[in-house]
Amino acid sequence: MPSVKMTQHLYRFFPQLKDRVITVPAGSVAEILLAINEIAPGFTDYVLDEHGALRRHVNISINDSIVIDKIKLSDRTPDDGTIYIFQSLSGG
Repeated sequence: MPSVKMTQHLYRFFPQLKDRVITVPAGSVAEILLAINEIAPGFTDYVLDEHGALRRHVNISINDSIVIDKIKLSDRTPDDGTIYIFQSLSGG
């Protein structure tokens, strides 16, 4: 099963994910986000916009590759993959 890792910032909003190993069934990024949402209700509302696309300030990578399909989230995750969820940095 793929594992999920995320930046510490997200634990402030979803403390039920902190200090636990998160594993989910392999599938598309959309399916994985829904599985995380089952553990932490409201998670998808935070990382997805009203159309179900990845919000501008959120990035997801599968192993070492940034997710390409940020609209339908169709990128597939292998059984032994790691999904990283993190916020974009901006400022000036």
